[in-house]
Amino acid sequence: MKHAISADDAVSVIKTGDRVYIQGVAATPHSLINAMVRRADELRNVEIVHLHTEGEAPYTAPQYAESFFTNALFVGPNARQAIEEGRGDYVPVFLSEVPGLFTKGILPLDVALIHVSPPDQHGICSLGTSVDCTWAAVHAARHVIAQVNPHMPRTHGDGFIHVSKIDALVKVDDPLPETPHHDLSEIEKRIGHHCANLIEDGSTLQMGIGAIPDAVLAALHNHHRLGVHTEMFSDGLIDLVEKGVITGECKKVHPDKIVTGFVMGTRRLYDFVDDNPMVVFVDIGYVNRTDVIRRNPKVVAINSAIEVDLTGQVCADSIGYKQYSGVGGQMDFIRGASLSEGGKPIIALPASTSKGLSRIVPCLKEGAGVVTTRAHVHYVATEYGVADLYGKNLRQRAKALIEIADPSQREHLEKAAFERFKQR
Repeated sequence: MKHAISADDAVSVIKTGDRVYIQGVAATPHSLINAMVRRADELRNVEIVHLHTEGEAPYTAPQYAESFFTNALFVGPNARQAIEEGRGDYVPVFLSEVPGLFTKGILPLDVALIHVSPPDQHGICSLGTSVDCTWAAVHAARHVIAQVNPHMPRTHGDGFIHVSKIDALVKVDDPLPETPHHDLSEIEKRIGHHCANLIEDGSTLQMGIGAIPDAVLAALHNHHRLGVHTEMFSDGLIDLVEKGVITGECKKVHPDKIVTGFVMGTRRLYDFVDDNPMVVFVDIGYVNRTDVIRRNPKVVAINSAIEVDLTGQVCADSIGYKQYSGVGGQMDFIRGASLSEGGKPIIALPASTSKGLSRIVPCLKEGAGVVTTRAHVHYVATEYGVADLYGKNLRQRAKALIEIADPSQREHLEKAAFERFKQR
């Protein structure tokens, strides 16, 4: 193995004014991040770019405002406050187009901080749990710094990198962050059941992490010959693979394989993907390409939302003016599924917030971002059923959405629909 150095020595290449990419999710390289932050007094205006990162993000702290500026490509909990308070910002972009920001020089990268498995006998490491846009960042950055961790699984696909392409190696022995399962609520189970009823045998699935995707997966144990082509997945998929529900045999693109860009879950998941030739980790610019997605039959894309208005506009990345997450891959897969033969794009959400406010609304909040337009929406699912909006006019859409809203909110929504559409 190439001679390893300390994290402090490795990050010494970062200079004032540099743009630094940080690998994300379970592969967030915290040893390198902490070493970079220890140099805050000597650095100014270092721009940090990343998707969702797990754990603390110390570079977002107020005391480092002159040293670091977060320019997030997806906003996680650890970046929201900094962005709201002006120590960062957000780039609205489809996830499929993020790699091109690096490779085309739109966001040139000076340094990439990554997290890899130990090299094999050929000197090849793996990007492990997160290939996503890191593959592009590694090839675009002037300096690549990697923390090497025996806990990082060695995954198949695009994520291989030879040690000769890495400028500095830092040894760590840190367990990966985990997101444990939680018990599903009755609301989540009902949403999962409604979504599962839309899924036919032989379908190709896209779904992410969280309670609703887990609820859908839990309702699929009597299905057959399902495939997976998704930007990410979590533990809920493993039982379906082990029970023979997910086989991938009907897929046209990478048949018999689970295709993904990254994973996040428990150690069980990381062990499942380790050296598993059934799971292929691919550059997100390919995974999320609409023309690739649509080639598989019966693509079912299940995505969440913060609120949906009575015409079908979907806000999934902000709460009014407050940036909450990001565009991500929702539109990539909603459009890909709609163009797939027999495909079904689904927006799934509880009918109400935890505070009892309707998430089916007369109009989106002021400042809310439209992630999925009303022209792209087909199915919307809540615990009260499924609204099929495709081919319906505005009045028909409003009626269908009101029927799956919280019953306590329907009278209010009906009045709003009448005022807007003269609908009775």
